[in-house]
Amino acid sequence: MAGRIEDYALIGDMQTAALVCRDGTVDWLCLPRFDSHAIFAGLLGTEEHGFWRLGPAHAADSKPPTAARRTYRGDSLILESEWDTPRGTVRVTDFMPPRDGAPQLIRIVEGVTGRVPMRSVLRMRFSYGRVVPWVHKHEGRTVAVAGPDSVWFDTEAETYGKALTTYADFTVAPGDRIAFTISWEPSHKQPPALPEPEQSLQATEDFWREWVEHCTYHGPYREAVVRSLITLKALTYAPTGGIVAAPTTSLPEDIGGVRNWDYRYTWLRDAAITLSSLLRTGYREEARAWREWLLRAVAGDPENLQIMYGIAGERELGEAELDWLPGYENSAPVRVGNGAAHQLQLDVYGEVTEALHLAHMTGLARNDYASLLQLKLIRYLEDHWDEPDEGIWEVRGPRRHFVHSKVMAWVAVDRTIKLIESGDADGPLERWKELRDDIHRDVCERGYDKERNTFTQSYGSQELDASLLLIPQMGFLPPDDKRVIGTIEAIQRELSTPDGFILRYPTSGGEEGVDGLPGDEGAFLACSFWMADDLAMIGRVDEARKLFEKLLALRNDLGLLAEEWDPRLKRQVGNFPQAFSHVPLIDTALRLTASGAYGG
Repeated sequence: MAGRIEDYALIGDMQTAALVCRDGTVDWLCLPRFDSHAIFAGLLGTEEHGFWRLGPAHAADSKPPTAARRTYRGDSLILESEWDTPRGTVRVTDFMPPRDGAPQLIRIVEGVTGRVPMRSVLRMRFSYGRVVPWVHKHEGRTVAVAGPDSVWFDTEAETYGKALTTYADFTVAPGDRIAFTISWEPSHKQPPALPEPEQSLQATEDFWREWVEHCTYHGPYREAVVRSLITLKALTYAPTGGIVAAPTTSLPEDIGGVRNWDYRYTWLRDAAITLSSLLRTGYREEARAWREWLLRAVAGDPENLQIMYGIAGERELGEAELDWLPGYENSAPVRVGNGAAHQLQLDVYGEVTEALHLAHMTGLARNDYASLLQLKLIRYLEDHWDEPDEGIWEVRGPRRHFVHSKVMAWVAVDRTIKLIESGDADGPLERWKELRDDIHRDVCERGYDKERNTFTQSYGSQELDASLLLIPQMGFLPPDDKRVIGTIEAIQRELSTPDGFILRYPTSGGEEGVDGLPGDEGAFLACSFWMADDLAMIGRVDEARKLFEKLLALRNDLGLLAEEWDPRLKRQVGNFPQAFSHVPLIDTALRLTASGAYGG
C-alpha cells in the first residue's frame, strides 16, 4: 500500500516529477513529461503497478523500514534520507537534474557508519502500471522497452532479474558511494549517454542555489516561503513556461470517494496566481515565460478561452478512467485528462487580466499582443459576464450565477480600464467604466443577503462560499465595508472546521450537492490562507497570524502541502504538492510581514 500523502517528498527537473516515500520508495513518476504515462504508478494501486524501492535490506515478510531523518539539501530539490539500522547508518540522496538531454532520476547510496546491507527493487510498469516492458541487457546496460518508451537503468552494483523485477543487493561502508540512475529515451533512438551522477549532483545543487538567490523576500517566514517558491518552480514546465496545478492525478479529496481529478495541466487561474507570487518575490523571468505561454495557448481564439490547457498549450484534454488501477486507498475512479477543460468559468478572465496587470505594473517589458489579448477578453466579457457558469470550483452540476465569477469579471474590466488610463492601450474607456459599474451594482444587489449581512455563493442562494473572501483582496470593496466584515464572519461561522480551517462550500455527504458530486471533502487550504489574509486586512492581525501558523504546522516535514486537510482523519488529502496551496502561503506571509503581525 502507498504511504500517506504527506509521507512523500517531491523531486523533479522542471519537466516532470517523482514522489519518494519515507521508506525510500518512488511510487509515482511520469516520463518524459508531467502529463505522460506513469512508469511507477504504485501510488494509485499496488506494487504490481510499478515502483522503485532503495533502502536497507529487510525480511521479505516485514515492512520496509522508514528513514529516521530526511531533509532537502539546503534550498534545493535534492532529497537526503538517512536510516539508522542495527548495523549502521546509511544515506540515500535522490534528485532529478535540470534536463540537458535525457530525463534522469539519480539515487546515490552513501555509507555513514558501520556496514549496512542494502537492496534496490526496481519494478517498471509502463502505461500507468498496465504494460510489463521487455527488460534486457544492451552493451552492459539494463533497458526496459515497451512501445515508444525505453528506460535505461545504470549502476555499478550487480543486478539480477526475478519475477519481472530488477534487484541489486549490496553493502555500504563509511565513504562508499554507489549510484543508481534511470534515464528515459524514445525507444527508436540511440541509448542515452551514460550518466555522471556526481557531476549531475553538483550541477543540480548549483542550479537551485543560484535560483533561490533571486528571492527578494527576507522576512520571518523565509523558510516556508522559499520552500513554496522552489515547489512552484518545480511545477513549471521549463520548455514552455506552463505551470501544472500538481504533478499527480486522482489523489482523493475524500479518502475512498470519487472526488479524484487529474491536475497535471495548466489551469489559467492557478498559473496566474502563481505568476503573481513569483513576481512579488523577484522572479520576473518565470513571469515572462508564462506570459509567452499564455499568448501561444490562446493565440487566434481568445473568444473561446479555456480554463486549462496542456503544458505546451494543448486544447484537448479528454477525460478517461483507468479501470485497472484501484486508486489511492481504493479511491476510485482513477482519472486521466480533465473534462472540466471546456467549462465556462468567467472568473478566469479576471485572474488572467489581474496577472497581466501585475506584470505590467512590476515593469515586465511591454508586449503589444498581451495588451491586445486583454482587450479581446473584455470584449467577450461585455456580452457574457451576466451568464451563469460553472465557477471557480468547476461544479459538475447546473450552471449558476456565482458571485465570485461576477466579482472577477469586474476585476477584468477594472484592470483593463487602468491599462487604458496608463496610455498603454486604447479602448472604449467610458463604455467600460459603465460596464464596471453595472457589474458592481449587479453583484451588490443580487449576490448580497441583507438579512444575514453576507454575500452568498450565487444569486438567490443561501449558501456561502469561501471564494467570497477574495472580495476585499481584489479591491471590489474595501476591507472595512460592513458587507465584507459580515461575509468574513459568516464564513467563519458556517464554513469553519472544529480546528478553525475553512471549507470551500457546504458539501452534501452521501447526496449529490451543488457541485454535482456525492461525498464530502476536507478543508481547502487555499481558502484557509485567504481567511488569514482577510483577518489581517480588517485589523485582526493577531488572529490572522495564529491561523497562518496553524496552517504552516500542517505542512509535512519537508514543507509540502496537498490541496486539502481532512479534519476527521487529521491528514493531507488531494493532489500533491498543490500549487494552489503554496501560492496563498507565500501571499499571506508577505501580507503578515508587511503588517508586522508575526510577533517576536
